Amino acid sequence: MSRIEGLYEKYADTVFRYCLRQVGRRDLAEDIASEVFLTLYQKLEQVEDHQLPAWLFTVAKNKAVDYWRHEAVAARYEKSQSDAPEGPEPGLSFEALLRQHKSLKPVHRLCLILRYVHDLNRTEIAEQTGLSETQIKGHLQYALKLLRQSFHDVERGE
Repeated sequence: MSRIEGLYEKYADTVFRYCLRQVGRRDLAEDIASEVFLTLYQKLEQVEDHQLPAWLFTVAKNKAVDYWRHEAVAARYEKSQSDAPEGPEPGLSFEALLRQHKSLKPVHRLCLILRYVHDLNRTEIAEQTGLSETQIKGHLQYALKLLRQSFHDVERGE
């Protein structure tokens, strides 16, 4: 029998029970205990016999803490997803989204649609609308500022 087999036979039940007390679920305790012995196998040359019981329980405790930390992060993420305000319908086109946006004036919508939907530059938009390039630039900047502000408001739940 190899050293690892002997150590496993000697400590497996104790480590498993400790893991079970830490996580409260049999399947998780089995997984954590197996990870503990896998870690022992990988570091067998570095661990001396007199350190073994404490080393095994320390590794088991750290693996259990990692599990609970992961669970806490997952719970926070799920809560943030369920609390997040719903944005616009995913099937809406960019044009439809702009039409629904109440703070945009028609000139802002027009400049945004020509720029980002029809991919026209400021010179081409000026030719289409009769506005100057400076006016187009100002309308685009202001419209984007309004859109960013409204998205930040949605994120904050206002």
